[in-house]
Amino acid sequence: MTQESERRGARPASRAIAALAVTAVLAAVLFVYLPESAYPWVKAFHIIAVIAWMAGMLYLPRLFVYHADADRGSIQSETFKVMERRLLRAIINPAMTATWVLGLWLAWKVFAFQGGWLHAKIALVFLLSGVHGYLSAAVRRFAEDRNDKPARHWRMVNEIPTLLMIGIVILVVVKPF
Repeated sequence: MTQESERRGARPASRAIAALAVTAVLAAVLFVYLPESAYPWVKAFHIIAVIAWMAGMLYLPRLFVYHADADRGSIQSETFKVMERRLLRAIINPAMTATWVLGLWLAWKVFAFQGGWLHAKIALVFLLSGVHGYLSAAVRRFAEDRNDKPARHWRMVNEIPTLLMIGIVILVVVKPF
């Protein structure tokens, strides 16, 4: 492994660690300083964050579909790189962080982490976070002109967040167990 490839691998890992640290600090601050009377506000902002996260998670793979068909180095390809990077950094990453922080506060303060539906929901949110990580890595690969997946792959990947969202919403609204 070359020094350059080691550096490229270390950067995403350090960003992921920093993101986890920021999420943990924000969650700790919320847990300690936010009273239970803030519930409707936390719930509202949690829903807003989820909507923003899902919008990005549904749009990013669609960008990949078009980007995969663009010629490397073309104006279209370079435009997609900018769009993908901005979408990930300005919308998807902050929205995911807010979703997790506010959601954990709700799970702790309101539900005391009790309920099979809540455990299943958290498991699906972990899976959605894994998809987020996969898409983040794809943004990096596209930026380096190293994407090896065809547009068809990204069309299929585009359905995964939708399926996870459907499961999460059903669990939250119906609370089947």
